[in-house]
Amino acid sequence: MNKVKVAIVRCERYDKELVYQAVKRGIELIGGIKSIVKENERILLKVNCLVGKKPEEAVTTHPSILNAMINILQENKVIVSYGDSPGFGKPETELKLSGFTDVAERHGVKLGDFEKGWAIDAPNGIECKKFHIANACLETDGIISLSKMKTHQLTRITGAVKNQFGCVYGLHKTSFHMKIPNPTNFSKMLVDLSALLRPRLYIMDGVVAMQGNGPSGGTPVHMNCIIISTDPIAVDSTFCRMINLDPAQVPTIKYGKTAKLGTYDLEEIEYVGEPLADFMNIEFDVLRKPVSNNLWKSFLPRPIRNAIYSKPVIDPAICVRCGVCISVCPVEGKALNFKYSKKDPPVYNYNKCIRCYCCQEMCPHKAISVKGH
Repeated sequence: MNKVKVAIVRCERYDKELVYQAVKRGIELIGGIKSIVKENERILLKVNCLVGKKPEEAVTTHPSILNAMINILQENKVIVSYGDSPGFGKPETELKLSGFTDVAERHGVKLGDFEKGWAIDAPNGIECKKFHIANACLETDGIISLSKMKTHQLTRITGAVKNQFGCVYGLHKTSFHMKIPNPTNFSKMLVDLSALLRPRLYIMDGVVAMQGNGPSGGTPVHMNCIIISTDPIAVDSTFCRMINLDPAQVPTIKYGKTAKLGTYDLEEIEYVGEPLADFMNIEFDVLRKPVSNNLWKSFLPRPIRNAIYSKPVIDPAICVRCGVCISVCPVEGKALNFKYSKKDPPVYNYNKCIRCYCCQEMCPHKAISVKGH
């Protein structure tokens, strides 16, 4: 049986040359760039730009990863584009704030169109049969996914599989949270999306990861590695093993294997590069228990249900009353709002809250956390 190769390469800081050499070595360890792309192909580098943040905040893929991949592809005469559809704001603005634009412009690489797209059928989807995909992902011969090693309150982690969610453009991402608030089914949708797009290569930036209140409000932590494979499930499960999290407890991994998107079974994975054990961090701040759909709680009276459900909570000492949480709430009529004025933080109506955690995910000041997991 042919095993899936996963390269783990040590990289302790975001020096451009160090990152370039680490990424190049990792790709060579799994078969080389010529096994991934051909000359004159159009390849999209899909970064993780959840929202425009400085690279040192560990919210986005670090620009040096993009820089390394552009160099490698251009050395092999590949036509490169890049981009993402952020969770808030325009792609051009947020990518510039995150440092991607400067890197791309130095190399003459164009930003793909992530503001418009088409509805594409996904006939083999388990949960979702249609996606609104950005033009940038359709007007290319292949995608290389450049994800960030982070925690996530809905799916435990975000990484190789979830990075493709940014290929859905604009408010179509928000609509999924309304249509599929259940975290298990939402994860199945993410698996369907990755299976539809089938990126050729997955590179996870774990030089500095995010732990705790991710994917934007957590704390940066050095993991000192870059993970590379053609299998997204193997990449994400490798991250899980580094932080002592059972991969089977992460629904994108569990259902990704069921959908044959990849594998997390150790007997089916060949690790190359540095040993996995060298990057273990058992103190990494992540919730280490299965994702709950809370279905049994739906039979309880609403007041009791609201008391025991996990829920987003605003810290009034941190909140600056910017209103971003209200703007990104996908619920019709909003599940939170200013009660009287902006003198006080927004107030939740937990009877309406669908627990998608968009507010927590997009809060620019780390004022929202999830309680009661």
